[in-house]
Amino acid sequence: MVLLLQYTLLFASVLILVALGGCFSEHSGVINLGLEGTMVMGALGGALTLKYIAPGTPRIFIVLAVILTSILCGVLYSMLLAVACINLKADQTLVGTALNMLAAAAATVIVKSINMHENPDNVSSTVQYVQTKRALVFNIGSFQFNWFILVALIALIASYIILYKTRFGLRLMACGEHPQAADSVGINVYKMRWAGVLISGALAGVGGIVYITAGVSEWKFEVGVAGFGFLALAVMIFGQWKPFNIGLAALLFGFFRALSNVYSGFGFLANLNIPGTVYNMMPYIISLIVLAFTSSSSRAPKAEGIPYDKGSR
Repeated sequence: MVLLLQYTLLFASVLILVALGGCFSEHSGVINLGLEGTMVMGALGGALTLKYIAPGTPRIFIVLAVILTSILCGVLYSMLLAVACINLKADQTLVGTALNMLAAAAATVIVKSINMHENPDNVSSTVQYVQTKRALVFNIGSFQFNWFILVALIALIASYIILYKTRFGLRLMACGEHPQAADSVGINVYKMRWAGVLISGALAGVGGIVYITAGVSEWKFEVGVAGFGFLALAVMIFGQWKPFNIGLAALLFGFFRALSNVYSGFGFLANLNIPGTVYNMMPYIISLIVLAFTSSSSRAPKAEGIPYDKGSR
């Protein structure tokens, strides 16, 4: 039971971070379907930091270095989306899809190049971080607490405050609802949308490293992040683009994802002889069912996905 709680909170943390990233982007008016790819690049930066940082480095510095590197990689990668969709007014769906395809391929090439440089016989796309990964967790009795759970909680509370209690958040949401009206009162819509996309990249980047370090000490970048970016989008829609609703939705989806890691430890589930792949599919099946019943009543920002043209009214 403790293991189920541990994995539920960890996978929920991933979904919270990435879904909040999508929330900021869409509140600014930009649909970020490239969250999956941004997760991969954030995961790559964090994994390489874990690989090369000295194991004797104080834990707090390891955690901070991993978070900052993941944020940096996520922000830099999301700039591609911002330039294409905000400045060049490209189709946001197509750009996001292209970024997802590019990220896994680019990460695989980068890791293979690094591994071959270190050992010509090593052509794998795997990054190992066995020793330094221990800095990310500590035990509270039989419960293994991960620092990223706290990071996700802080991000959740901060997102609510920023969006609903600050001038920046209210202006950001105005740009996603009616950018022409926002522009008419002096708000720079382009800058606000850039801010939304970059915040999205930062959060998704951290979500990527949280995902690949959940329970494992190495990651093969050819597999990407197994569709978790799209699952986070489902969480965002189910949560109605509201931070605390997103947190609750993430716990639900995180629970079903955690079952695939621990079902063998529950006698009644193990006795059902259901293949493990079915449990791996459950969060995605649940997302389809939930969205089928709730998407008709969802209220997305009105101007999301529509490139802003300053000259139009």
